[in-house]
Amino acid sequence: MAVTVKECLELQLLEVEMLLSMFPKRGEFSLDEDAVPSIQRYLRNADGALPPQLEYRITLDVGEAKAKVELQVLLPHMYPQVAPQLFARSDALHRQQQLQLNTRLASHISSLDSGDLCVCEAVQWVKDNSLPFLANSKTLSECASKEVRVKEMLHRMWIYSHHIYRQELRKKIFDCAKKLNLTGFCLTGKPGIICVEGLRENCEEFWRDIRYPNWKHISCKHVENMETEGSIDNLRLFHGFEDLQFQAHGDYGLRNDYHMDLGQFLEFLKQHQSGHIFQILFGVEGKLSDN
Repeated sequence: MAVTVKECLELQLLEVEMLLSMFPKRGEFSLDEDAVPSIQRYLRNADGALPPQLEYRITLDVGEAKAKVELQVLLPHMYPQVAPQLFARSDALHRQQQLQLNTRLASHISSLDSGDLCVCEAVQWVKDNSLPFLANSKTLSECASKEVRVKEMLHRMWIYSHHIYRQELRKKIFDCAKKLNLTGFCLTGKPGIICVEGLRENCEEFWRDIRYPNWKHISCKHVENMETEGSIDNLRLFHGFEDLQFQAHGDYGLRNDYHMDLGQFLEFLKQHQSGHIFQILFGVEGKLSDN
């Protein structure tokens, strides 16, 4: 007998209750306050739209030094019938070590029986297996600091959304960019455009954070990578993270549901050596008026 979405969501809530009992202290278990109630509302009336996917973070103390390792969890609606999306990160981890840790974690989870709840198992695995990576990270960092020049990669992502209006969403975008030391901009209105540039893992974390749990009309249109033996700051096109709001073509009611002046946006792109991006974002070649 096929397992239903409703049955999967009920199991997800049971697992959350178990995790809350394992991590009762403030800051150990982070969950959006409406996440569980939205699932409970759906379970009471399964005829409505599906709730946002369940997303939470668990902060673990690893080793005698109590190094912090955060496990980010995103559950598809059909989990545990399908695998969860898990990502372990730590400020104490070297980038390569973090990649290896997550590769090992994914391999371990894929070896478990399909259909079983596995986030608790993932938590225990991270606690048991992070310490060697943390130790190796320290060694690698000490070696890297002795090198005169280290190659770095600048990652730049161009993100397109049907629109960006809500103040809380804009705040999340700016807070996340600041936390991850990303430069670029957010163009508010319709369409909404975001550009972020910085270290690759930081850009990818930004993409994960703003995309979930339920932003449907958003896509990453283009990615640029540039390597340098100096600082990636020398390759940045933007000095900070800018809030772009150009004059609109019209104002249609209280929602300000307007299209942004794309001519002004094209001019902004050309000022930042990115005029070629206009065609990638909108499928047409941008041309400035002669006025």
